[in-house]
Amino acid sequence: MPAVTEQALLEALQTVADPHTGKDFVSTRQLKNLKIDGDDVAFDVELGYPAKSLHAALRRQLIAAARTVPGVGNVSANVSSKIVAHAVQRGVQLLPGVKNIVAVASGKGGVGKSTTAVNLGLALAAEGATVGVLDADIYGPSQPMMLGISGRPESLDGQSMEPMQGHGLQVASIGFLVDPDQAMIWRGPMATQALDQLLRQTNWRDVDYLIVDMPPGTGDIQLTLSQRVPITGAVIVTTPQDIALLDAKKGLSMFEKVGVPILGLVENMAVHVCSNCGHVEHIFGADGGKRMAEQAKLDYLGALPLNISIREQADSGRPTVVADPDGEIAGIYKAVARQVAVKIAEKSRDFSAKFPTIKVSKDT
Repeated sequence: MPAVTEQALLEALQTVADPHTGKDFVSTRQLKNLKIDGDDVAFDVELGYPAKSLHAALRRQLIAAARTVPGVGNVSANVSSKIVAHAVQRGVQLLPGVKNIVAVASGKGGVGKSTTAVNLGLALAAEGATVGVLDADIYGPSQPMMLGISGRPESLDGQSMEPMQGHGLQVASIGFLVDPDQAMIWRGPMATQALDQLLRQTNWRDVDYLIVDMPPGTGDIQLTLSQRVPITGAVIVTTPQDIALLDAKKGLSMFEKVGVPILGLVENMAVHVCSNCGHVEHIFGADGGKRMAEQAKLDYLGALPLNISIREQADSGRPTVVADPDGEIAGIYKAVARQVAVKIAEKSRDFSAKFPTIKVSKDT
């Protein structure tokens, strides 16, 4: 029996590609701890994005590839995901307890941004990530209702808040601190300060992705958020109609000006299928979001239908990814989340924590 060589194993394992990136795990250095003991082989593969549903199938493929090498006996393979912090805008410090922040934004209200944000968070959590949601809409917070959470956040030290919990997500919202029917009659600077406190005085616990449900528009609050919050990337949400696309372009422009990368575009209410007769109708126009993505050279992350179940499930406190996890619409949200996570994994890492703090003292 020929001796098993590392080179032969690496060549065999290089034939297995990541289904979401198309790249192999050897050249990308995701293959780790390769050990050969006689005819026994062991190795680990570490993905940079959450993919719990993919691990088992990928492990089987890698074991099968290793066994094509003559002389290989037992193969032990471990596939896991490790999410790390990635680069943000220059001069903005990372948030303690949070690795990556994803802003979900639209230039216009009523396009389904909050519904997209919460389902994106739930989809990432379903794949094994630790996820937080910051409801950044001070004037119209909706995440408490969408996630079925009530009550007030707890403070253990009198200075910071514990995040609320809903369907496995860590959640912060002004909606937990005020009565549901109370109008927030605050000017911009006051609302911005409240939002900054909500973000920084919540004890986020080892969050891989913090999804920020941005308020609609591109005014003072949105601009301050995009300049001061360490955002890894933004997802733009729109509907196909021209007026929504016009405002979505403004949101896109705002992020570009402050150096926040755009991860892609989601098109809501793209098509309506009649639940009685099956008639297909493009109520808000056809493919407007897709055309905008092409023109702006953005990734088109997916299209969601105008479907009553999405609204009913969000209003009931059980969004689609939780209410119908194996359904077609949940599958679209999960595909969007996967693309977002893969794009973040391909970005430059943040190494600011690796550098020592330099103190200059004056000799006396």
